[in-house]
Amino acid sequence: MGGVFLTEFAVSKQDLYLGKKGEEAAVGLLKDNGYKILLRNYKTKLGEIDIIASDKGTICFIEVKTRQSNRFGSPVEAISESKQRQISKAALAFLKEKNLLDKKARFDVVSIMYSKAKPQLDLIKNAFELNNHFLY
Repeated sequence: MGGVFLTEFAVSKQDLYLGKKGEEAAVGLLKDNGYKILLRNYKTKLGEIDIIASDKGTICFIEVKTRQSNRFGSPVEAISESKQRQISKAALAFLKEKNLLDKKARFDVVSIMYSKAKPQLDLIKNAFELNNHFLY
């Protein structure tokens, strides 16, 4: 039983490292594309947003997905409808908290695939939309 815990802990630690490494790469990609980083790891009781940035006056809520292989699907495929709902609720909480409900906003995704070669980074603007059914 202890061995299973240690194995799971080691995988979790590796995943945390990979996620942090991916988030750093995502920030670089976003800055290279003209985004201004406003916040990282915004947390609310409704959920978390990896990066909040501004792109030409639009507030962007950015989910970063990092993978080492496609064994469990591509990074973008990992953003389920329930994850979109969580991000949407957290985004609305941020907009309300900052009194920015009148501003344009969108949901972007940075997909990162690390392999032995150079990492592949993809920026997907308007990756999904805020739908009312996400809020309930």
